[in-house]
Amino acid sequence: MASLRVGRRMFSAAAAGPVPSSRWLRLKNSKAGVWVRGLVSDYIAACREIVVGSWERPLKASAYASVLAGAWACSYTRPDRSSFEATLLEYSNRLGLLSPWIRSGTTDGHVQSLVKLRNEGRLRHASLGVLSLVYRSDHDLDTTLYEAQCSSLAAPWRELPHRILDVGFVGRWWVLDSKMKDYDINEDEFKHLPPHMQVSPPPSVQEVERSERLHKESWVSPKMVEEEDETDVVIREEESVGEEGQIPAVEEKQAAA
Repeated sequence: MASLRVGRRMFSAAAAGPVPSSRWLRLKNSKAGVWVRGLVSDYIAACREIVVGSWERPLKASAYASVLAGAWACSYTRPDRSSFEATLLEYSNRLGLLSPWIRSGTTDGHVQSLVKLRNEGRLRHASLGVLSLVYRSDHDLDTTLYEAQCSSLAAPWRELPHRILDVGFVGRWWVLDSKMKDYDINEDEFKHLPPHMQVSPPPSVQEVERSERLHKESWVSPKMVEEEDETDVVIREEESVGEEGQIPAVEEKQAAA
């Protein structure tokens, strides 16, 4: 019975004609398969041309590689919104530790305006690949006013340069860092002085060396030997004064005798 079944299957397969192509062959010969094969062959040819071109023109290839590596490094070190808020809060705490009479008015005004915009939810962050931008908006994102939700009333793109507050590049916020320069110097305190007194010249090399020498000498503790010598001198002076007082008394006794 088993041999009869096998013979029947073979006869039916031979009568049915050739075996149809497999699913992989059908997918390979389809339009999508042809498009993928063409795409892969184009990429292979492009990579081959890149290798050959870099071998023939090494300087040009090095310049392109440097530009791509620099763009990747800038994109990798691009600061985000959380880093801006952390930097802003850190600088605000630094200013809070200083007296209003000491801190810089320009720095304090800039930082306080940023903190106010942050509390109002009006700070926006935009990533441009190699750098980041922080700009101000007119409304908070959660505001349900018609002016805030209507796209026709939104600020046009040509006003964006006037709304930019800071630029983040290679891990730094450049405007905020520049505003924090000399944040512990109050410019208004010296604005009434003459111009030649408002700017102090840098110290000379001799003055710097003298200040460092005096600062190092201030660390040295006084020597006890010198104190002992001074004490001995005082004791000798007292003894000499006592001996001089005793000599006239002895002479008076001898004269009386």
